Amino acid sequence: MRDSSTGVRVGVDVGGTFTDVVAVRDGELTVTKTPSTPDAPDEGVVEGLELSRVAGGYAFEDVADLAHGTTVATNAVLERDWADVALVTTEGFRDALSIGRQDRPDIYDYTETKPEPVVPRRRRFEVTERLDERGRVRTPLDEASVRAIADEFPDEIESVAVSLLFSFENDAHERRVGEILDDELGGVSLSLSSDVRPEIREYERTLVTALNAALKPVMDAYVGRLEGAVGDRGIEPALRIMQSNGGTIGADRARTRPVDTLLSGPAAGVQGAAHVADLRGQADVITMDMGGTSCDVSLVRDGEPAVDTGLEIGAYPVAVPSVDVHTIGAGGGSIAWVDDGGALRVGPRSAGAAPGPVCYGRGGSKPTVTDAQVLCGRLDPSRFLDDGREDGEGHGGVDRDAVEAAVAEHVAEPLGLSIDEAAEGILDVANATMERALRVVTVEAGHDPRDFGLVAYGGAGPAHAAALAESLSVPRVLVPRTAGVLSALGLLVSDRLVERSASMVRPLADVDPGAIEDALADFEAEGRAQLGTTDRILVDRSLDLRYVGQTFDLTVDLPDEPVTGETLATAVEAFHAAHERRYGHASPDEPVELVTVRARARAVVEPPALSAADGPGANEGDPIRETRSVVFGGTTRETPVYDRQGLVAGDELDGPAIVEGAESTVVVRPDWCATVDEYGTIVMEVGA
Repeated sequence: MRDSSTGVRVGVDVGGTFTDVVAVRDGELTVTKTPSTPDAPDEGVVEGLELSRVAGGYAFEDVADLAHGTTVATNAVLERDWADVALVTTEGFRDALSIGRQDRPDIYDYTETKPEPVVPRRRRFEVTERLDERGRVRTPLDEASVRAIADEFPDEIESVAVSLLFSFENDAHERRVGEILDDELGGVSLSLSSDVRPEIREYERTLVTALNAALKPVMDAYVGRLEGAVGDRGIEPALRIMQSNGGTIGADRARTRPVDTLLSGPAAGVQGAAHVADLRGQADVITMDMGGTSCDVSLVRDGEPAVDTGLEIGAYPVAVPSVDVHTIGAGGGSIAWVDDGGALRVGPRSAGAAPGPVCYGRGGSKPTVTDAQVLCGRLDPSRFLDDGREDGEGHGGVDRDAVEAAVAEHVAEPLGLSIDEAAEGILDVANATMERALRVVTVEAGHDPRDFGLVAYGGAGPAHAAALAESLSVPRVLVPRTAGVLSALGLLVSDRLVERSASMVRPLADVDPGAIEDALADFEAEGRAQLGTTDRILVDRSLDLRYVGQTFDLTVDLPDEPVTGETLATAVEAFHAAHERRYGHASPDEPVELVTVRARARAVVEPPALSAADGPGANEGDPIRETRSVVFGGTTRETPVYDRQGLVAGDELDGPAIVEGAESTVVVRPDWCATVDEYGTIVMEVGA
C-alpha cells in the first residue's frame, strides 16, 4: 500500500472471535489479529495495538489517525446488558413502548412473543403537556409535574430518556423537561428524542431514544477506558468511532449518540469492500463478511453502499440511518448439530473465541464449520491460527484425530455418514444458510445476482465465496488482499460523517421552500461545527416524500444549492420515478407529501492507495507450498496450495486450488480460475 499522508494510520475492528488491527506506515501495511476479549473489549484493542506496534516497528507517538469499529453497543442490546433507564413522555403515551406496532414478529407463529420493552412500565413517567401535529402548544408544560416525577424515580436510575409528542416539530417542551431533570437529578445522563431522532412515528422515535439512554453509560465507560489506555501509551490523535451509516464520528459524539454505532463493524467492512471494488471499476457488488460467529451481507450499487433506516438489533427496530446489512448466525465458529428430527443444522450457536472450534486446541469439543473445512483439506490448522505473539504461545491447532472424533460423535454417527460426508454436509448446510441471506439482498429486493460481483472477506468468507457464487450464478468473486481484516481497513477509507434530520409532515404544495432551506442550512452549520475540521467537507441534502395517505416514504436527493419552487418540482419528479422503480407504478397526478428533511456533512478522508509494489510478490521463489488432498463434491482431488504472499500481479491459477494468506484462506473450486490483479485482489471466475 502507498499512503500519501504522514504518520501511522491505524484501524481497529473488534469482532466476535478476533480483534483485527491494520496499520499503514509510509505505504507499508501491517496486519495483526488477536483473540477478542468479550468481557473487556478495550483490553483486546490495547493488546492488538501492542502487537501491531511490534510487528510494524512503529512508535505509538507516530500514530496520526486511530479509527475503531466496536461491538459494545450491539452486544449490550443483544444481551440486554445496559443501564437502568427511566422514560419521560407526554401524558397518555406511557405505553408506546409496549404497544409498538401491534404486529407479530412472525405472522404464522402464534407462540412467538415480542422482546421485553427497553424500559419496564414502572420506570415510565408522564408529564402534563401537549403539542399538536404542527408543534403548536395545546397544553402548556406543567413544570411542577416534571419535578414531581423526578422525586419518584427509583434510586437505580442511571439514565433518562425524554420523548414528548410532536417534539420533532417543536422541541421547546422537551428541552425544558431536560433542563429541569438535569437540575433536579444532579447531572443525570439524558437523551432527548429531539436530539436522537426528531422524526415521526412515535414508537420508533421513543424506542431509539430509550435505547440511546440505555447505552450512554455503557459506551461512556468503554470509550473512557479506551481513551485512557491509548493515551497512556502516547497515542495522541482523537479516537474516531465507526457509525452504522458508514461514516466515523469523534469519541465524544459516540458517547452521546451510541445508538448510531450499533452496526459499527459491519458498516466498516462494506465501506472497505466498496473501495476494493471501486479500484477495479466494479460499481455493483454484493458484499459478504463471514467471520467467526456471523455472516453479514449487503449490496453496493453505483459504488455506494445501500443505506436504510430499517435496522433491527435483537428484534428491536432501530430507526437510524444504517448501511443495509443482513446478518445471519453463520460463521466459522458456528456449531454443527443434529436436531430432534434427525436433520443436520449449523448455527446459530457459535463456539466463539473461547473455546473456539476444536482445531483451535483451546478446549472446544463441538464440531464447527471451521473444523469441517479442516477435514475437507481446505484449511491447515498449523498455519491459519498463528497470531504472531512474541511469547510463542499463539494458537497452534490440534491433531486431526480430535477434529474427526468431534465430527463423528455429533454428526457422522447420528446420521450414519462417513467423516468426509459429514464434513461436506456441514459446509453444504452452512452455504445454504448464507445463500438464503444473499437472496434477501438481491432477488427478494428485485436485483439479479448475475449483474453483480461478490466481494468476499472476513476470516472465513473467501473459503465459501466461490460455492455461493456458483449457486447464485454470480459471475465474479473478488477477494481483497486484506480479506481477513477488511473491516479494519474499511475504517481507514471511511469519511467522517454527521447526519441531521427533522420531520415536517405536510403537503409539499403548502411548504415554503425557504423553510426547507433554513432547516437544511441549520443542519449543515451544525454538521460543520461537529466535524470541526478544515478538510474538504461535502454536504448531501435530501427529502423523504410520499403520496398523501401513504404510510412509508422514499428519499430523493436535492442539489447542493438554495431550495426553490423549481427545486421542489424537480424533487417531485424524482420521487415519481423512484416510486416507479421501487413499486412498479407511480401516480404523477396524486399530491405529494413532505415527511422529513435530511442533511449529511461529510469530511472526506483520503484513503490509502493500494499498490502492487508493496503487495504481492513479497516472497521469492515458487508460490506453491505443497499439494494436498482436498474433498470437493465427494471426490478427493490433489490440489496445489499457494502462499498468497508469493503471488504477483498477473498470476493465473486454475482450480481446484487453495490460497493461504496470513488471515484468510481462498478456495478456488474445480472448473474455476483465478487471477491476481495489480492491487493484490484475487479475482475468481468460472473457467472456460
